[in-house]
Amino acid sequence: MRKVFITGTAGFIGFHVANLLLDEGFSVMGYDGMTHYYDPALKHQRHAMLRARDGFFAQEAMLEDHDTLNAAIADFRPDVIVHLAAQAGVRYSLENPRAYVDSNMIGTFNLLEAARLIDVAHIMVASTSSVYGANTSVPFKETDACDTPLTIYAATKKATEAMGHATAHVYGIPMTFFRFFTVYGPWGRPDMAPFLFAKGILDGTPLRIFNNGQMWRDFTYVTDLARAVRLLMDVPPVVGQPVAGDSLSPVAPFRVVNIGQSQKILLLDFIAAMENALGRPAIREYHPMQTGDVPMTWADTTLLRNLTGFVPQTEMRAGVARFVEWYLSQRK
Repeated sequence: MRKVFITGTAGFIGFHVANLLLDEGFSVMGYDGMTHYYDPALKHQRHAMLRARDGFFAQEAMLEDHDTLNAAIADFRPDVIVHLAAQAGVRYSLENPRAYVDSNMIGTFNLLEAARLIDVAHIMVASTSSVYGANTSVPFKETDACDTPLTIYAATKKATEAMGHATAHVYGIPMTFFRFFTVYGPWGRPDMAPFLFAKGILDGTPLRIFNNGQMWRDFTYVTDLARAVRLLMDVPPVVGQPVAGDSLSPVAPFRVVNIGQSQKILLLDFIAAMENALGRPAIREYHPMQTGDVPMTWADTTLLRNLTGFVPQTEMRAGVARFVEWYLSQRK
């Protein structure tokens, strides 16, 4: 398997996954819509870095453009498809829910339809820890019921999992969905907490901290996540061949896998690590819980370990220090 088609290569996670695969000698075809959810200059910067590497090709178009998407996949004929493009952001889904339906549901449907027309060995799709919704049993396990989404974002991601299962069942295409937990690191999105915290601390503006600081997150460093995705490429699901703790479907070559650090970290401790790395204190402004947010995310990563022998291990303070080093270089 040497040819991989990746959607969202101009995005945060797609950029890192593409770089890792190029490092290993894969041929990578990137596909990205360059939307204006945040400044597309950052997306163009990421894509320019990838375009400078041997083995990388790119098509800039929307997932909703099914003719262009079909042609790109049919022409490249990848061995594996890694679908990372999506309308992201929990809070933005409260303002513009239609963008999530268009990108996440229609876009994913178009990708699955295009993929089934070629002989693809494995389709891998990004989901999110947000699908666990109002679940209170932690750490979250892939076999937990996910019937209580709290935002349209989470609902669209759960819908893509259902579409993936149906496609895997009808056409026999191996399908792995991974649920990401609070990914951070260099080249991240400017709407994400690390960016907002670093900018606020350096500019001396208050950090908006919700639920009065009583928030826990399973922070996952982006290069760890990229490594997990790479390793999962080599273990496509096979009906009747589960591992311990598997989410493998009994009727389709389909599974979901958590990718997280498997540590719940108080948000205030993350902010303290940011203050330490930047060498100055934050101005803290406490607020009640936001609509659609959850107090805690925490991944059970037993299945990831059983499938790949790997779990993310970058210690939070070390990861924050690396992010800050990159952020300061970009700020200059």
